[in-house]
Amino acid sequence: MRRPVVGVMGSGTERWDDLAGPLGTWLAGQGCHLLTGGGGGVMSAVSEAFAEVERRGGSVIGVLPGQPDGAGCETPPGYPNDWVEVAIRTHLPLRGSEGGEPMSRNHVNVLTADLLIVLPGNEGTQSEVVLAERYGRPVILFGPTEAFAAFPADVERTGSIARIHEFVRTHLAGRR
Repeated sequence: MRRPVVGVMGSGTERWDDLAGPLGTWLAGQGCHLLTGGGGGVMSAVSEAFAEVERRGGSVIGVLPGQPDGAGCETPPGYPNDWVEVAIRTHLPLRGSEGGEPMSRNHVNVLTADLLIVLPGNEGTQSEVVLAERYGRPVILFGPTEAFAAFPADVERTGSIARIHEFVRTHLAGRR
């Protein structure tokens, strides 16, 4: 049985614990893997909540930035965070405002996930939303509406964890 992969994207500095904690805990009970960019902020908060659930079925996966001129294993400070169980090391150094460029791991994040839940973040997070639309991945923004002012207007926004549950269940039905 193939476990679905749920990508959670968001700020690399702000944890958004009030959103990321309940989300990670709930996802851990859904029989899926959790995929993040493996760094701090939202990535570590959701990973911590997911990893702390006993008897969960999935793993915490982190797709890490690297250096193209090295062995592909030199990661920036803070990568991977303490809760990443499967570290996917890349040679892709670009992130942040360069997150949509071909040498960014954001492409791997989006293409690997069956669906994406996006918490507030900056340019790198915005690029993941644009890539999700480009690659046809289901995506939803989770958090206060004002935190997504610079994000594509056509992407659904919600502050409701119940709506996130519905979104995940709907998009994972039939992928198990």
